[in-house]
Amino acid sequence: MELRQLECFVAVAEELHFGRAAARLRMTQPPLSRQVQMLERSLGVSLFERSSRVVALTAAGRSFLRDARHLLEFSARAAMQAQRTATGAAGHVTLGFTAVAAYRLMPAIVTQARRELPDVDIQLREMVSIDLGRHLVAGELDVVLARHLPRPEGLGHRLLEREPLVLAAPRGWPLARLKSVPLQALNGQPFIAYSPNEGKYFHERINAALAQAGVRPDVVQHASQTHTLLALVRAGLGMGIVPASARELRLDGLHFTALADCALRADMYLAWRTPQDNPAVRALLDCVARMPAASQSTSVS
Repeated sequence: MELRQLECFVAVAEELHFGRAAARLRMTQPPLSRQVQMLERSLGVSLFERSSRVVALTAAGRSFLRDARHLLEFSARAAMQAQRTATGAAGHVTLGFTAVAAYRLMPAIVTQARRELPDVDIQLREMVSIDLGRHLVAGELDVVLARHLPRPEGLGHRLLEREPLVLAAPRGWPLARLKSVPLQALNGQPFIAYSPNEGKYFHERINAALAQAGVRPDVVQHASQTHTLLALVRAGLGMGIVPASARELRLDGLHFTALADCALRADMYLAWRTPQDNPAVRALLDCVARMPAASQSTSVS
């Protein structure tokens, strides 16, 4: 049983006339009749009652018509899905991201992808940056949003965002009232720092800036994630330096202030394996490339 035979059968069944069915299929009547006869032989039943003036479906023909239509519809959908998958319009992408990326950048990318690529399934997996790179290289993730990237060959990357770091302080603290705060003002002040292990990226970047400025805050606690650090700041344990996108958490009792005379920035990269054999990944990368460029500075008021 072949799809062409099903197409011929359905056309005759719907027209109940071999001549009209042949015209509909843009073929002559003899080959159409042969296709139907071959189908009947393969099934071992008569699908039509034929006479010189009338063509009618048999009981077997009426039963078979429903399933034949379903088979043709399923075949058409399968072909269309294969074509869409080949172009990246459909498929599956596993996107890894850091917790900070979830504040603004990751939702923006997923929203844009849902708009442009509604048939691409995006699975989200949150990890720390170091683990993201390892899982990307191992093939367990397709694309990652990460602060830190491994450097092996076979990875492509694009810098998406370079956001400033800002000072987070409990609302009402003296430094929170300033329009901008110099790093020197943090000397000896109670300070919540990122963990040197789980928060390695921010820990190293912030510590290097403080050391260069000759500033030694009083580190009272370490935190691995930005939301945990902010919760400790809000509790009044001390101040902390965080990416400006942390404002998106909208936690009450906090004030974010720009750092004066300090060019502390946090980079966010989009990374993927190369060469890339998943068309959906290539489509997602093109989708991200069409997004408005991330601002190089973020308001902290």
